Amino acid sequence: MPGTLYLVATPIGNLADISSRALQTLEMVDFIACEDTRHTGKLLNYFNIKKRLVSYHEHNENSRTEEFAEILKQGKSIAVVSDAGTPAICDPALRVVQKAHEIGAKVVSIPGAVAFVNALVVSGLPTDSVFFGGFLPSKKNERRKRLEEIKEIPATLLFYETPHRLAKSLLDCLEILGNRKAAGVREITKLHE
Repeated sequence: MPGTLYLVATPIGNLADISSRALQTLEMVDFIACEDTRHTGKLLNYFNIKKRLVSYHEHNENSRTEEFAEILKQGKSIAVVSDAGTPAICDPALRVVQKAHEIGAKVVSIPGAVAFVNALVVSGLPTDSVFFGGFLPSKKNERRKRLEEIKEIPATLLFYETPHRLAKSLLDCLEILGNRKAAGVREITKLHE
């Protein structure tokens, strides 16, 4: 019988935000798949968890997914974590989740922080209807095309953006989406939030 794939949300800044269920899961799985073993290693060290870490990121997602499927077929358990937040939300995990379902493995979400949700609730913008668009495209023409595609959605629009592209993206948003209320949130749950 196939094992279990756990998607474990990790803190987006403040380590105290991790749930006790997440810690219990990280302690009991056979190993932890993570974006950056050094980053996750700090989290595990903080909570005195000794567990084997395996890198799982956008550059090795395809090959690791096949490896993990074989391990799940053996009845073992794997936890997937992101550097911050919930796996599969703009971070790797979708492929391994799809593969786990394909082979009949159990998939369990251990809920916790999601950066865009936390940003939304502190923004003061309406929360009754939201559209999360992930990261906007980095190239100007593609970004503007994407904004054109979603400009009529009757919801609060949420995006992730890198610091070095923020000004250009905000100008594109103003030009394409129009003059509307907006909020910028960074370093959420951290010292300089």
